[in-house]
Amino acid sequence: MFSVQQYSTDRNEAYSLLFKQLSALLEGETNATANLANASALLNQFLDRVNWVGFYTLEEETNQLVLGPFQGLPACVRIPLGRGVCGTSAQNQETLVVKDVHEFPGHIACDAASQSEIVVPLVKDGKLLGVLDIDSPEKARFDEIDQENIEKFCEVLLRYI
Repeated sequence: MFSVQQYSTDRNEAYSLLFKQLSALLEGETNATANLANASALLNQFLDRVNWVGFYTLEEETNQLVLGPFQGLPACVRIPLGRGVCGTSAQNQETLVVKDVHEFPGHIACDAASQSEIVVPLVKDGKLLGVLDIDSPEKARFDEIDQENIEKFCEVLLRYI
């Protein structure tokens, strides 16, 4: 049985413990869907002031991102590459931190409560697999510390998918 450890008040230390928990949680499991589901649940438990944590995976035949495992309210199912924060992050294969989603051109509003967002592309061996999307009901929720550590979280995750 898995239990969440108490996290330190030092954010970098807390993220470091999160990486260890992720590795322990995914060790020995080869099913990508199961690992993405557990990763989204773990992140949702770890992060405060968020209202959605989940994955969109690339469907190569349609060149779209398709909803994968997540924690939160029902979400948009398909996002074309280049559209919205997720589609733009995927197309450019770069992390996007958006302090106010209402100022992002072409933002796709799946949850009206979302105010800020971070999206990290999942790229393995040069190939785009999808994105990790995290929304917050608070403007400017995500900063450089979050970006650096959520990118590291994705690096750990990619070892298991």
